[in-house]
Order: sequence, then structure tokens, then C-alpha cells
Amino acid sequence: MAYSIDLSGRVAFVTGASSGLGAQFARVLARSGAAVVLAARRIEKLKDLRAQIEGEGGDAHVVGLDVTDIGSIRAAVAHAETEVGSIDILVNNSGVSTTQRIQDVTEDDWDYIFDTNAKGAFFVAQEVGKRMLARARGAAPGSYTGGRIINIASMAGLKVLPQIGAYAISKAAVVQMTRAFALEWGRFGINVNALCPGYIDTEINHHHWDSEQGQKLVQMLPRKRVGKPEDLDALMVLLASDQSHFVNGAVIAADDGFAL
Repeated sequence: MAYSIDLSGRVAFVTGASSGLGAQFARVLARSGAAVVLAARRIEKLKDLRAQIEGEGGDAHVVGLDVTDIGSIRAAVAHAETEVGSIDILVNNSGVSTTQRIQDVTEDDWDYIFDTNAKGAFFVAQEVGKRMLARARGAAPGSYTGGRIINIASMAGLKVLPQIGAYAISKAAVVQMTRAFALEWGRFGINVNALCPGYIDTEINHHHWDSEQGQKLVQMLPRKRVGKPEDLDALMVLLASDQSHFVNGAVIAADDGFAL
């Protein structure tokens, strides 16, 4: 007997959806039946992705979002709920990084990373979560009580790596943030979990793996390979579904064993 997960009737809000893992997360959630709200700053990229999803028979909507701007967060979430309906699933994916040694990190570097990866992620989760809490308490309408919040952290939040120390610190903050939300909101049926990907080949870093430096890194990996965005599909769909009702506050590494 085949086993499948159906997200029909659910609304998923995906930040950083204009490229990379965010775009893949949006695609797989739409293929699983969810109505997907694509949120990012690059609107034209989002429109292209919406066309792809709709071409496959999925349901996708576009909203502009700058996670470093609290007003933009509130406006984007409100717009999404007005246009599509109550948000049942949040994929908190927006993230940035810089590459330099710790002694070379400037205040601007630090703020650039933390404003998106930590502060932005926190206030996106808070804004969506407050609406989930209101529905759970019967103070707001909605056909689905509870919710799923999936914070995209990183293997670097579990294992510090050279030259991306500030990024690693920010993703460790996302891990602890996940546990804090899960502890307070679990009793309302809101499950908050963190997904920690390892090295994944996306359009952003694809050229790097063919370089000498990239090949040296690949040789350091446990199975001498990098992942593909679709390698995270099954975990994403599970964490977004009702079937994950017993999974709360989990920090799940999907890194091919690199953080061991």
C-alpha cells in the first residue's frame, strides 16, 4: 500500500522563495496540494516561479517581503491572509551570508547577517505565529487550528566552519529560537521545528563545486558529494503535514553526516 501526504486545503507561506532552496520548498509544497504564497524581494523571480507552479497545476501567489523591515513583514503576512486565507504552514527560509575570517567581520557584516537570519526569521515567525495562536484560542476565524513552522537553519548552526563564523552564529540562534517557540506554542498545536541542510548544490553556488576550492571541500565531505535541493523534499513535506503532530522542537540535520 502506497503512503502519501496530502496538503490540500492548507496555505503555506515561504520566505526567500525567489531562488535556491526556497523555490524548491515552494514547488514541493504546491505539488503536495498546498496553496503557496511566494515571498521575497525579487518580485519578477517570484512571478516566474508562480508561472512554473501554475503550469504544473499548482496554486501559487506572490507577495513582496523584506524580512529586515518589520513593517514589510506585517504587510506581507496580512496581504497573504487576505488574498489566500489563514497561513497554516510557514517555511522561514530567508538567509544571507558573507565569507571572511572572524577578525575581519565588520559591524556592517554582522548586522547584514543577523538582520536577516536571526532578527528577520524571529519576527516573521512571531507575526505568523500570533495569527495561529489567535485561531487556536478561538479569537480569529480559520478552518485549521494549530500550525507548522519550519525554520531553515543550517548544518553550520551545529558545526562551526572557518570563514563563515558569523553565519554559523546566526544559524545557531535560529536553532535556539526554534526551541523557544516550540516550548511556548506547542500546547496550542503549533509545531515549530528546524531543518539544518548541509551543502546543497543550487544556482547560487553551482559554479563553486567545479572550482579547485570547491572540489577540495567535496573531498572533505563524508560521502564526497553535495546534496540536491530535492533531497530535502520528503522532510519538508513531512514537517508541514498533520503526520508530524508528534514532532515539535526538533532540530533535524540533513547534511549527509557532515556534522557528526
